[in-house]
Amino acid sequence: MSKKIRKAVFPVAGLGTRFLPATKAVPKEMMTVVDRPVLQYVVDEAKAAGIEHFIFVTGRGKAVIEDHFDVAYELEQTLEARSKTEALDALKRDLPRAGSVSFTRQQAPLGLGHAVWCARELIGNEPFAVLLPDMLMKHSKPCLKSMVETYEQTGGNIISVEECDPAETHQYGIVGIGEKYGEDAYQVTSMIEKPKPEKAPSNLFISGRYILQPEIMTLLATQERGAGNEIQLTDSMLRLAETSPFTAVRFRGTTYDCGSKLGFLQANIAYALDRTDIHPNIAGELGAMFKL
Repeated sequence: MSKKIRKAVFPVAGLGTRFLPATKAVPKEMMTVVDRPVLQYVVDEAKAAGIEHFIFVTGRGKAVIEDHFDVAYELEQTLEARSKTEALDALKRDLPRAGSVSFTRQQAPLGLGHAVWCARELIGNEPFAVLLPDMLMKHSKPCLKSMVETYEQTGGNIISVEECDPAETHQYGIVGIGEKYGEDAYQVTSMIEKPKPEKAPSNLFISGRYILQPEIMTLLATQERGAGNEIQLTDSMLRLAETSPFTAVRFRGTTYDCGSKLGFLQANIAYALDRTDIHPNIAGELGAMFKL
């Protein structure tokens, strides 16, 4: 029987240069979609999948992330004194259990693979999830929850995949697929980084959610630098695939890349339209704008 997925790694050490000057003092992960930080949505996804231990790989200037996942005594006392019970209850719902959150530093910007490796002592000898905090994956069933359910059936390593335009495979890490395990789960037969369309084994690309066996840490420790002169997680995944099976779970929701300005704005509109308290107003504003 496969070990339960209890831990998740959130690589949050990036500088967020595409959002300067906004991210000069505010981490990109803490920029808000409607009224919640992007990172909170991703943590909520992990909670819905049964994650018990949340591991944040941070860098300089990210202390506000630690504060966000801690008790704010003065704020809570003020809200209570002013009878703002709804806001107070919301803060308490988002507060992690004591001891369920850990932080470690990535002391140099050496890539996603290096960020994951920085969590090795906290992961230990357990399989774990990785969630890219820029990617908001919106669906009635959270992406990681579907992946965990597949993992419980297949074991091994699980990656989320989505369809792209076949002409754009050169922009993504693409997987080849074989045997079908369920409605949206497939054996991974190959992983190719940014193949030309004529050489791509499919149009399914790796989309920012992973369940990995702990052996990946040993491979990351010796991984040579790859694209961008950084330690790439995909490079070690390719090595791990030689001895440990990978399964792709196709995500059929909508993914918003909040690391880009367009994706961030799209996410704000989509999540705002989901809110019963502001949907009429935002829909009205959008309708008026499109008439111009």
